[in-house]
Amino acid sequence: MTLHLKDTDSTLELGRILATALSKIDNPPVLLLQGDLGSGKTTLVRGIVNSLPGADMAEVSSPSFNIVNLYPTTPPVAHFDLYRLEGMPPDDALFENMEDRETLTVVEWAQFLDKDLWPGDAILLEWSPTAEGRSLTVHAMGEAARNVIVSLAAVFEKFMQKPTGLQ
Repeated sequence: MTLHLKDTDSTLELGRILATALSKIDNPPVLLLQGDLGSGKTTLVRGIVNSLPGADMAEVSSPSFNIVNLYPTTPPVAHFDLYRLEGMPPDDALFENMEDRETLTVVEWAQFLDKDLWPGDAILLEWSPTAEGRSLTVHAMGEAARNVIVSLAAVFEKFMQKPTGLQ
């Protein structure tokens, strides 16, 4: 499935939609984010975190230098950024959070994590620039991820409009 995010507001809205869906289920899938610098990955995380209870105690920023930010929301959000780990294995905290099914785990720069280490249940979001905003390809890996995507299909329709000028 491919979505179109025309601006920051639509990226934040998608984050709110994902947070609502993921926070209502037991054992939510991990979110794996791929995209260039400035593509909107951290903005999406901001939309997720800011829509959850406890967000007033969280300041969302890219965890590029400390690798992980933990936000005291309900449910808690573990926000990883693997940009600085290219070619290096992450520490055990990543794997512990991917297995902690009570935490919403989001991994930026997932392409720097060997695919053999990806969780079996994950939603992969791949950003690509377009003439007007961003294109976001959504991949569901595992049953829980597929169920989330199917449950959001009608909501995603508003993001599926093709940007003007593209064929």
